[in-house]
Amino acid sequence: MSLLGCEAFAVLQCFRAELYASMTGRADTLFELTDALLCSDGPVRTLVDLALAPEHRRGHGALYGALNRGRLDVSRLRRSLAGMPLPKAADGRLVLAVDVSPWLRPDAATSPDRSFCHTYGRGRNEHRMIPGWPYSFVAALEAGRTSWTAILDAVRLGPGADVAAVTIAQVREVVERLVDAGQWAPGDHDILIVLDAGYDAPRIAHFLADLPVEVLGRTRSDRVMRRPTPPRVYDHKGGRPPKHGGEFIFGDPATWGTEQAMTVTDTRRYGKATAQAWDRLHPRLTRRAAWLGHDGELPIISGTVIRLEVEHLPSGGDPKPIWLWWSRVDATAVGLDRCWQAFLRRFDIEHTFRMIKQTMGWTRPKVREPEAADRWTWLVIAAHTQLRLARPIAVDLRRPWEKPADPNRLTPARVRRGFRNLQARLPSPAAVPKPSGPGPGRPPGSKNRHPAARHDVGLELVTGQPYRRPTHHKTGTKPRRGT
Repeated sequence: MSLLGCEAFAVLQCFRAELYASMTGRADTLFELTDALLCSDGPVRTLVDLALAPEHRRGHGALYGALNRGRLDVSRLRRSLAGMPLPKAADGRLVLAVDVSPWLRPDAATSPDRSFCHTYGRGRNEHRMIPGWPYSFVAALEAGRTSWTAILDAVRLGPGADVAAVTIAQVREVVERLVDAGQWAPGDHDILIVLDAGYDAPRIAHFLADLPVEVLGRTRSDRVMRRPTPPRVYDHKGGRPPKHGGEFIFGDPATWGTEQAMTVTDTRRYGKATAQAWDRLHPRLTRRAAWLGHDGELPIISGTVIRLEVEHLPSGGDPKPIWLWWSRVDATAVGLDRCWQAFLRRFDIEHTFRMIKQTMGWTRPKVREPEAADRWTWLVIAAHTQLRLARPIAVDLRRPWEKPADPNRLTPARVRRGFRNLQARLPSPAAVPKPSGPGPGRPPGSKNRHPAARHDVGLELVTGQPYRRPTHHKTGTKPRRGT
């Protein structure tokens, strides 16, 4: 094994020891469950299948007992994730993506704290609101096209949660942990936070202004921004001076004026990509919604508006321009290219969601309590982190119909395919299980005298807006309650 492989092996072994130390209740079962998740053949369909894996030496009853009543020190695990080697952009800066992915539970009437989660592509490619547990993830992105990301944090959103407020608190904690772990030091490039549509990027940037971060978020194409306040000119009529300048209407090119920076780049997948930047633009805030209870005068949050337009899409669809808002001003051509390329890298987190859902079975268990869902979520994150750390030392066990891949270009699924051979060389801190017989269970023929309570789904969306019952897609009428 090379020197680089020995270092990767030592880092992986250190993380596994720290993972076991963070399991403060039923640690042996939780740790072996994580190994079974990593070493099982094929996608995870059910939890009970993991109990049959050789790496899980305990029964299926212990598996469910560990998820329902085990204990996990999440704070310690979060600090451990922040201290592991993290991917960085080409210029050496950390790029963090924030996104929400739902764990859909439409039929779990006995599960509390469910919210209506926005989904797309189900049925006839419709937008639907389906009950479930939405989770907000923060992941570090790599440079270039890849299916790898480093998950750093996950927070379950409760009913009626304000996504922007949760994101502000979550990003603040993640950045502080990265600074404490030495991932960022004074003099380094600011950490770039990349957001998709649906986030209030100016508000998030305003409340994170004391941190070494830059916020880049996608905005709607029908928005209106304001220019800086024009120089004050003496007016004999008096009156209050203007607070906002002229309008910058995204849908009206006549209001754009001359851009401060512009670049044209030839890409392989999108053809010619044209990016334009207009400096020192801000939204006009009003005392409504999130700013209703703000004390004092409303702030002016200046930034740079970026418009990205490409010639064609890989899918052959109609390419529409993308509008971005960047929390920095005085944009240059170098900064402009860095921003729109970092935003395209944000879609790599979708590959991570597909991996943990379809292959690692994140949303497969039918657990009742949200606390059990949180434990399973962190076990999946720990397993995905082990795959990322094992990437330099993994062996490609490709199928006969698959093309050979460079060792540094293995996908997470290929690394997981050969993790069993690697796990046999890693020491396991889990103790050997003690022999025992099955429990008595409920006597045959007896009735359940403690039925589970039923919980209604939260009547507010995760965006904080009041929920409006959707209309039927055929008749246009509102469905009856309970349908």
